[in-house]
Amino acid sequence: MENEIRPPRRYKRSKLPKLVRWIFGLIVLSYFFWRLYTVIIVQNEYTPDIWVRLLISGLVIGGVYSLIAIGYTLVYGILRMINFAHGEVMMIGTFAGYFVFEATNAIRFTSSTGEITSLSNAQPFLSILLAFIVGMTVAATSGFLLEKIAYRPLRKAPRLIPLISAIGASIFLQNLAQLLFSPLVRDYKNPDLIARGQGWAITVAGARLTIPYTGVLTFSLSIILMFALYTMVRKSKLGKSMRAVAADKSTAALMGIDVNGVISQTFIISGMLAGAAGVMWGLHNGLVYYYVGFLPGIKAFTSAVLGGIGNIPGAMLGGMLLGMIESIGPTALGISYQLKDVLAFVILIIILIFRPSGILGEVLSEEKV
Repeated sequence: MENEIRPPRRYKRSKLPKLVRWIFGLIVLSYFFWRLYTVIIVQNEYTPDIWVRLLISGLVIGGVYSLIAIGYTLVYGILRMINFAHGEVMMIGTFAGYFVFEATNAIRFTSSTGEITSLSNAQPFLSILLAFIVGMTVAATSGFLLEKIAYRPLRKAPRLIPLISAIGASIFLQNLAQLLFSPLVRDYKNPDLIARGQGWAITVAGARLTIPYTGVLTFSLSIILMFALYTMVRKSKLGKSMRAVAADKSTAALMGIDVNGVISQTFIISGMLAGAAGVMWGLHNGLVYYYVGFLPGIKAFTSAVLGGIGNIPGAMLGGMLLGMIESIGPTALGISYQLKDVLAFVILIIILIFRPSGILGEVLSEEKV
């Protein structure tokens, strides 16, 4: 019949792109394994203590990346947007901790032995605790205001609009910090108790190795904060509200959940984690300036995508993995350490080619946060 409605013809998808991807992946992996075999087995230039030192460095920086990556994951889980100003929130927390240490170092008094000392060295635990409290509070306030001013008015706009707003907020915060604090690179004045370069001395294969105090503090606090957050999201009333809002905002509102309040609290928690990461960054690396949060922020976003965006364990895994790749990768492959950033993003590209949802996968809507 002429007027007969015929079903549309189904065309088979070409398998060539998938085949090309796999061939490309096998070539890249073969090159990596060949370089690893050449550097580690054939040349064997590096002693075990060097690998242990690189491992420690990777764990420390990976812990910081993981903390910041969780902030990206939380916001994405709630709003399905990437907060590209999150690195600048970390930068604000870093500056807040810096000024706390400046203030505690400026306060001097005479001890019972007649020695003039600063409050930072006389009460190091109090100074460190105060730096973290102030850094996390200031960063949380910044995250809260950022959501109120830059994101909430655009909540119903197309996805591209909040993304542009986030990039604009990032540039604004960088320039604001430059105007307020100058473009000078400042040095974190740690208490003598956790001075940079000092730590526990161990022996690895006959070589002396130092485990830095700042590295142990950074890694330990990162692990504690990550698991505390994960427990809060899974077990607490706020965590259940966050998961409900992430699944369906309209239904959550009908169930009596304050959607705007939950979103604001999510940005506050995200800012607190970024502030803690900023203080850790300053204590361990010792430098703070207006651009200090940009690259760690991009790396943390890479970590979140690497592990699985919207997945808290994925953000943890992605951050740790990226830190290890940056630290050990250049040495293991026999390339310049200056190419560590290139290596990290190449690994990301490879992961996205073969598993776009990340290593652990993107969490489904009913579990997304």
